[in-house]
Amino acid sequence: MEILVCVKRVPDNEENEIELNSEGNDIERDDLVYSVNEWDNYAVEEAIQMVDEHGGSVTVVTVGDEESEEVLRREMAMGAEKGILVSDDALENSDGKGIAAVLKAVVEKGNYDLIMTGAQADAGAAEVGGFLAAMLDLPYASLVNEINVVDDKTLKVGREVEGGDQEMNEISLPCVVSIQTGINEPRYVGIRGIRKVASVEIPTFSASDLGIGSDTAGEAAAKVQKIDYFLPDLGDGAEMLEGSNEEIAEKLIEMLKAKGGLQ
Repeated sequence: MEILVCVKRVPDNEENEIELNSEGNDIERDDLVYSVNEWDNYAVEEAIQMVDEHGGSVTVVTVGDEESEEVLRREMAMGAEKGILVSDDALENSDGKGIAAVLKAVVEKGNYDLIMTGAQADAGAAEVGGFLAAMLDLPYASLVNEINVVDDKTLKVGREVEGGDQEMNEISLPCVVSIQTGINEPRYVGIRGIRKVASVEIPTFSASDLGIGSDTAGEAAAKVQKIDYFLPDLGDGAEMLEGSNEEIAEKLIEMLKAKGGLQ
């Protein structure tokens, strides 16, 4: 099974104190520590486990600057065989649809049975996987937390639905799936593994290499643009209610009535 996993280099929330820049239109990115997007890391681990069991290979791809190559090498040290970097200043400030168009061009250069993305990345829109599937005209499953191979043409995928229930569906290959965190336990990547892939050549494609014009991706093509960033105003601290369950319930009802929440 040939699997392509789309990954992204994002600020590491555990290592950074996120602040707004002076213009108020982005976060302050100087001196940030970056890492692979958490959801994408789970997708790579799942792909590696599938290949270990059923054969094939895993390729990781990212769209970003030259420093994004470190994310590819980390995932290759984890077990992915190949990496692909798409890097071009013309692609800066692409929206989700633009990034999906770039990834579509990468997919069409290969022959993949399964394309995987993380359920979401740092922007939180959770849209690239869906856009990509639609552009490729392939079946799509989102928020996947279980994958079982039925045969060389079919997967059975699970996803958690409202109420904590597990929904299972069959999906035909080739297809696109977006992976939820918790589907597995990503393996530890040691220094030895990173050194092993340090000299492996990673092909780099520009927008023109992929046939991507300014009307498809990049700032000019973006239908969604960042206008403003702001921190929400802090409200009053929480009020803790004490007493028995009955007493707390009565106090809560009175508070809701006083604030207009109940008539």
